[in-house]
Amino acid sequence: MTWFKKPVSVRGTLLALLLPAGIVLMGLAWLVHGLLLDRMSWEFVETRLKDEVAFLEHQIRDSNGQLDTLQTGDYFQEVFHHAFAIHSSARTLISPESWAPLLVPLLESDEDGALRVSGADIAEAPSDILAYRKSFRVGDSSIVVIVSEDLGALKRSQAELHAWTAIVSLLLILLLVAVLWLGITLSMRPVVNLKAALKRLQDGEIARIEVKAPEEFHPLVLQLNQLLDSLDQRLERSRDALANLSHSVKTPIAAVRQILEDEDRPLTSDLRQQMASRLDDIDRQLEAEMRRSRFAGPQIGKSAYPLKQARDLLWMLGRLYPAKSFEMSTELTEERRWPIEEHDLNEVLGNLLDNAGKWSARFVELSLKEDVNGLTISVEDDGPGAPPDALPTLGTRGLRLDEQTPGHGLGLAIAREITERYGGTLNFSTGSIGGLKATVCFPGTSGGKNSENRRTRKKNGHSR
Repeated sequence: MTWFKKPVSVRGTLLALLLPAGIVLMGLAWLVHGLLLDRMSWEFVETRLKDEVAFLEHQIRDSNGQLDTLQTGDYFQEVFHHAFAIHSSARTLISPESWAPLLVPLLESDEDGALRVSGADIAEAPSDILAYRKSFRVGDSSIVVIVSEDLGALKRSQAELHAWTAIVSLLLILLLVAVLWLGITLSMRPVVNLKAALKRLQDGEIARIEVKAPEEFHPLVLQLNQLLDSLDQRLERSRDALANLSHSVKTPIAAVRQILEDEDRPLTSDLRQQMASRLDDIDRQLEAEMRRSRFAGPQIGKSAYPLKQARDLLWMLGRLYPAKSFEMSTELTEERRWPIEEHDLNEVLGNLLDNAGKWSARFVELSLKEDVNGLTISVEDDGPGAPPDALPTLGTRGLRLDEQTPGHGLGLAIAREITERYGGTLNFSTGSIGGLKATVCFPGTSGGKNSENRRTRKKNGHSR
């Protein structure tokens, strides 16, 4: 049997948790109030009785033990509102007399201090009293003074005060419910606004979510807008890919079809080579557009381990180019993450390293760096490099055949396109050893100093 069913809404969950907690705390406060009230009342009455006993003692000592000269009786009751008993060897005074059955046993007792008598069943006398007894000597006479108060009247006053406290507690609980409901409603207003924005987005009235949400909802809104940007980018890439394929494949297909439909022309070796060249053009174009369609772009929550991916690529390229050496220098740790989608980082590193491996003479050097300015990837080779006037145009999208040319072509264009999608830059320059140096800079924050500098050298797929 299920005793508690989890609410299906945030408002219901908060009310189900906060309201019982508020009621329990209010009940505990009411119980503690009752206990403290009893204790404080008891101490207050005891202090008053003790003070009045001290007053009587002072009067008796001033009169040298002569009880007849004391102003007692109705005067004492009207001023102090307490019953009293004074006993000496010559006389005993008790006021009011109806309390005598309660006070006489206390006069005969030898115990001083606060005394309580409860459960008495005497006409015109209370059933529960608190008395303070003190014995002392004045000259040769032994005097006993007792002052007492009816606890029944005190308890009735306490019960009335406690009842009013309970009423106030109930009102506070109702006020707490109203405050909780108002607070939850105001706190959930951004969710209602977000829901309305999503509905407007679904209806096509807005392109992005622009809601003034609290700090806790900012990551959600950013993630949703990032998702929309990613979907738009993928849709745009798909359309561009279809347009490029339609434009680039149309001419080779028309040429092949013309050759095949011309029945008067035999398929000579030259014609076969032309057909194969056209089909190669189609294949390269398909490969280029397929690689571009896999770009993810920046996504919140997506990250990669640059050190691990770089080592895997260096190992693979060491196998692909066994006569060349690949080096890596970095201060990153194994656990360090970069806010770049794993496949995108793999494309950038792979294209730059593969291009350097093709054109290098003996070795390629990779550098991974992170500081307050951002994330930096540098790839340098000892190959022939590129003319200074051609450096600014490397990796730019121009003619389709330029992007498919082996070397500084398709791979560099893909690396530049991915870098720009992350708000970064790809620059080319002449390296310190005369070859081409490619530098990728991604915006980002520094994760601080990492562990000691690590330098890994790979040749033929093995570290050295």
